[in-house]
Amino acid sequence: MASSFRAFLNSPVGPKTTHFWGPVANWGFVLAGLADMKKPPEMISGNMTTAMCVYSALFMRFAWMVQPRNYLLLVCHASNETVQLYQLSRWARAQGYLSEKKEEASSQ
Repeated sequence: MASSFRAFLNSPVGPKTTHFWGPVANWGFVLAGLADMKKPPEMISGNMTTAMCVYSALFMRFAWMVQPRNYLLLVCHASNETVQLYQLSRWARAQGYLSEKKEEASSQ
């Protein structure tokens, strides 16, 4: 048990590296997005949410391509991408860009 912990501690993606602490810090974006789900959609910034979607998409690719491959960063940004896309859909619906299918069917 102690040897496996020591191996993790000294690994290229262990807690002595930025490959570990970068993703840990980035989980703050995911937590903030989850907390914002309770806020009204009128408070969502479409520009900032779009920027966060692009940011997470780019860093998912980075996490996959960097050596050693950083799965912690990949999962973090995939989670953030999911949360931000949901927030973007809430914003778009509130702005009238996305309408419910029921409304479309009743107007025809």
